[in-house]
Parts: sequence; structure tokens; C-alpha cells
Amino acid sequence: GMARICADLGRVMSKYDCVMGANLHPDFPVDRHIFAKRVRVWVNADGFISPLDARNLVRLDVGPPARWHFAAHAGDGRVAEIVLQARMLAGRNTTVLAFSRPKDTRNDPRRLPKEADVRLTVRIDLEDRNFHSQTQRNGGAEHHFSSNTSSPRGTTGFLFKPAKDRQLLVWCTAGTYHPAPEWSDHLPHPVEQSRGQPGAGDAFSPGWFEVPLTAGAEATVVLSAEMESTETTLKVMAQGDGMDEKASGVFPAEDAFGQQLIRAARAFVVRRNDGKTVIAGYPWFLDWGRDSLIAARGLLAGGFVNEVRDLAIVFARFEENGTLPNTIHGGDASNRDTSDAPLWFGVVCEELAAVLGDSFYATVVGPGRRTIREVLISIAANLVRGTPNRIRMDVGSALIWSPSHFTWMDTNYPAGTPREGYPVEIQALWIRLLRQLSALTQGEERQHWAELAGKAMDSLDQFYWSEESGWYADVLLAGEGVPAAKATRDDALRSNCLAVVGLGLCTGLRARKTVEAARRYLVIPGALRSLAPLPVRVPLAIHGNHGGLLNDPKHPYWGRYEGDEDTRRKPAYHNGTAWTWTFPMFCEALALAWGFEESAVSAARGYLASMAGLMQQGCLGQIPEIVDGDAPHTQRGCDAQAWGVTEAIRVWRRLN
Repeated sequence: GMARICADLGRVMSKYDCVMGANLHPDFPVDRHIFAKRVRVWVNADGFISPLDARNLVRLDVGPPARWHFAAHAGDGRVAEIVLQARMLAGRNTTVLAFSRPKDTRNDPRRLPKEADVRLTVRIDLEDRNFHSQTQRNGGAEHHFSSNTSSPRGTTGFLFKPAKDRQLLVWCTAGTYHPAPEWSDHLPHPVEQSRGQPGAGDAFSPGWFEVPLTAGAEATVVLSAEMESTETTLKVMAQGDGMDEKASGVFPAEDAFGQQLIRAARAFVVRRNDGKTVIAGYPWFLDWGRDSLIAARGLLAGGFVNEVRDLAIVFARFEENGTLPNTIHGGDASNRDTSDAPLWFGVVCEELAAVLGDSFYATVVGPGRRTIREVLISIAANLVRGTPNRIRMDVGSALIWSPSHFTWMDTNYPAGTPREGYPVEIQALWIRLLRQLSALTQGEERQHWAELAGKAMDSLDQFYWSEESGWYADVLLAGEGVPAAKATRDDALRSNCLAVVGLGLCTGLRARKTVEAARRYLVIPGALRSLAPLPVRVPLAIHGNHGGLLNDPKHPYWGRYEGDEDTRRKPAYHNGTAWTWTFPMFCEALALAWGFEESAVSAARGYLASMAGLMQQGCLGQIPEIVDGDAPHTQRGCDAQAWGVTEAIRVWRRLN
């Protein structure tokens, strides 16, 4: 479930903003269902009425839990201090809004005396829709909401129950509920409007809560889509789960950046049946194979060891004929259009074993009773002979051929980044897996994997490195069945070349040249462009050669991710748009290329710390998916993205 509330309380910026977006399936992530769009609050402070919003907001503590500190006008220069704390109950579709009025322990004459009358008016605006759609007021909608809303006896609040298996119960621990239906028409959705989508929606409020708030008291409004009693919810609220306030021992308490990254990461770890998975990004992504496994590395570094172990077991069960799911739609894992997810699985298992010991490889998973080691061998063996989705090793070079749109640069219409052939990061991951298996096996099997690893490494050096450009080529373009030796090398400077350095396959001068090219042409504050701008010529002084064009004109650079999806945003997605998840790998590669010298590590820390600025905009306390490659580098896409947060954790810990 999801609560997505604006700092300017009561304001709506997107159709995905909500106080309660419920995940209604009991076993795994599905498209969320929007029940409550927003909360609106007014305060009557000794006879002076004003809304609680940005105009009287003194401070916002990002959390979680989030806390709004308001100072509402109360006449004669006095103010009434009101605190709102918002949190969700772990494992439940329940949002808790706790209002309190602090006691005056400072004898401040500007604060209302404790005996002054202060009361709140609270309205919850409802919807009943899939979170990708919109609510429109019409006769049918008016009847739907009015006929399905009631006030249960013994509850200070209302029940909206449009179906036997779908309901929202809203109640308050104090005060009175007053039925008073009201519609809010044409609430602006400027985020969607900027994407060429409908820019407004409607919402229905069945009534309002009158909540007295004496000094030192607290009143709580609860919104729950669970089929349970208020007594059960109160018990869960009283027990607490410790997750929101749990301190991280991974980073010191004074490391505000590291601590906030850990808090941010918790939002993405969710349950899938009896295991764990990762929500790729809020507000609209669910769990993906590639994203979950890349995020698992940072979660492991952040101390989520048991969660990552459970996640690895979930994906080991998914493995079939060398493939893993790409996108997962609820219980449907049939989309296996990914060449990198199985290879990232190998990296995760390697790093898990470094924490848990090699006994992890003997873990038995799935109905087939296979071990993790056997799953890894199945992945490699199937890649060698060819998978059902056409991924295959080229015998001559020992490199992996990938179909179009099977890497993380997977925009499929229009074909902005097809990359059919031999993408560079796939080869780096493949070599890592082959080396891993050569360490896990013995005898002839060990020799087999070791020889393939050596052959693939030789091919990587031979076909991808370019002295003329000074970095590793992004891809060897080739149709199915075309060997790497006959492929066309694409020297476009993209962030993928850093995988060779970041995954430990390249050191010395080549690593430094690759990192320097990325630093000059891809780095922006907190993110890395997916393609270098045009036209740029490689200067003689950097690489010690005659120089050359940075990119071929066949790769148009898009500096802004905005406008119509098919004709503007999709072409821009991987052709200049800057990504946050690749930026920590650049920082890691910078330190690696210079052998973790003190000056290099210090520089890498400085670059990585620039991501903290992203957490102070957009979705506060989170890292966005993407930003524009061009200044002012506006945040775009999902404004809370798992692999951006987790990769920052992983590299921040390594650099510290």
C-alpha cells in the first residue's frame, strides 16, 4: 500500500497522490487501488479559523513517520501549535494521521494558553479506482459514493463499502463525525498534464470530523482498507513495529545522508507470498526482476540481510531454462524479456555468500529441490546453449548475444535504444558469473567455466576497448546468429561502459580513461546521463591520442524528458536523460580506477553526496528515477526509485 501526501497539506499534484492507495491482493504486489485522495484540515483556534497548509507550516520532518509542524493564527499575534504525524502500519493497508497540540512548557506569550478552545475540522476526499485511472463526477459516480457510504453504529466515522471484498473504514479516536456530502471538482493534476495526459480529476467527501484538541492531547484519524474491526487496528497501532523509527547501525548517527537512505530503502521491501521482493519505484512500478536484483545489492550493504536472502530464494524459484522474470504482474511472471536479470542474480548470490558463508549456495529452493548453486549453473549452461527467449553465447568469442530491448535500456517504441547484439554490461556480468562458477565447481567443470571466463575477457578487451575514443564501446550491434567478430562496434558514450570498471574487470589506465570520459560528459549533480551530448570532440590532452567525435550523429541526444510519451519521452528515456541508479557506480568506478587512493575516495564521496540534494526536492527523503540531462535537471519519472536509493547505500558504505 501507499500514502503519498503533499507537504502542502490538502494540495494534489498528481492522480497518484493519495492518503490511502491499497494493495488489495493478500499475497503479492498488484496495481494499487485509490480509496482516499487527500486530507483537508482546518483549525479553529480560539475563534480564528484557518486551513492547515503551506501558509502556516513551520517545519516538516521527512521521516518516516512524516511530521508537519503548524503554527495557526489565533488572533492578537498568538498562534496555536498543531503537529500532524502520518504513518502507515507495516503489512496493512492502513494510514494513521495523529494530530496533537504540544503543551506550552516555555511560557511563550505567543502561544495560546492551554485552556483556550482549539478544534479541528478534518475532511477525507474519496475515490474508488485503479491508481492509473481518474475519477469523474457524474450521475453514476454520485450514486455510487452516496449509496455505498454509511456510518456504522459505535464508530466515530464512516464506512465506504462498494463491494463485499472492498471497503474503506475511516474513524477518529475523539470528537464527532458529521455526515455532509461534498464533491471537489476538477482538482488539477499538473504532473499528468505535463505528460500530455488528462490534467484533472474529481473526489467525493461524505462528511467531516470535528476534533477537539486540548493542550497535550492527541486525536487520531485512521483510514483502513483492511477487513478488520477498529479494536484490531487499535491493537496493531499500540504494538507498533519499530520500523519507522528504527535506527540504522550501518551508518553513524551523525551521517544524515546515510541514515535517510536507510529509511528510504525500507519503503521498497515488500512481501511476495512467503518471501520478499522489491517495489521498483513509487508511485507506479511494481516488482521487476532486474530492479529487484540490482536493489538487493544495496539492501544487503544496508543490513537487510534476511530480506535479501528471502528475495534471492524467491527469484531462484522463478528460474526456468536460464531465464528470470522481467516485469512481474501480480502472479504472472511469464514476461522474461531480460538478459541481465539472471546475471544480476549471480552477483547478488556472490555477495550474499560473502556475508552468510558459502553454505548459502547449498540452500534448497522450489519444488524441484534445487540448490542455489544448481540454479546458477542452470543459468550459465542455458546461456551457453541458448535460452527459449533467444539469449545465446557466441561460441567464437564466448560473449552473450542479447535480443533487442532485453537490457535495462529497454524502450521498445519507438526503438530509441534497441542495442540488439552484445551489450557491454551484459558481458561484464557474464564474466563475473563465469568466474563465480569456476570458484564453485571442481575438476573439468571448473576448468570449463574458467576457460570460458578467460575467453570472454579476452574478447571484451579485443572488441570493446577503443584507444581512439578512450572508453569501452556500448554495444556490438549484430542480428541474431551474427558472431561478435562480425558485429559493428557502437562507440557511443553511455553509462554502461562503467560496468566494466565497477564490476572489477578493468584497472589502471583504461579504467581511468573510461571514468574520466564519463566524468566530463555524463555527470550532472546526483545523476549520470544515459548518452553524452552532441557535438563533443575528445581532446588530445585527456587521452593522449589524436582525439575523435564523442558520439556518432546517429545517436541524437535528448536533454529533456517531457511531452508526449511515444514521440518525446520514450526517445529521450535512454538517450540523454540522466539516471540516478548508475551514478553511484560512477563514484565507485572513480575510486576503483585510482586504487582507492585517499584523494580519489574523497572525490567519489563528494560526487555521491550530491545525491542528497535530490532528496530535498520532489518526493522528500527519496531518490527519483531520472532527471533531465539538461539544466536545470528537473526531476522526472518515478520520484522514489529503489535502485537509486539502494545503489547509493551500497557505494556510500564502501566509500566510507
